[in-house]
Amino acid sequence: MGRLALFLLTACLSVTAMAADAIKGERQESFGDVTVHYNTFNSTYLTPDIAKSAELIRSKNQGVINVSVIKDGKPLIANVTGTVKDLTSQSVALNFRQITEQGAVYYIAQYPVEQQETRTFEIKVQNGDKINTINFNQELFPGE
Repeated sequence: MGRLALFLLTACLSVTAMAADAIKGERQESFGDVTVHYNTFNSTYLTPDIAKSAELIRSKNQGVINVSVIKDGKPLIANVTGTVKDLTSQSVALNFRQITEQGAVYYIAQYPVEQQETRTFEIKVQNGDKINTINFNQELFPGE
């Protein structure tokens, strides 16, 4: 699993280099002393070994969203939920799974990418009594 953490960290920090127009890169939002890092990309960017170890489907029609929550430079355990909506407002629930390894905690989920379009993501991050919401749009492209 160490390779998975390295890949997801690399994806968070340098996704822009992987596909300039298809992927917007790592984003972050701060809520007081908590920072939420997030990015989304097509699952074909995962190597077959990484996809298998993360129990993700590697397909040109599957996207991945990766979320990490940081406080004081350290990973924070949180409850992460969310949805992704298409242009017709059809919503798909994002079923996040927590991955914990060697000082890193990530939350990953997959969603379908049937065609090129802009989608609206809503991510809710709860730690303790606080629930912080992130909304963003992302243009998505099926992979090759």
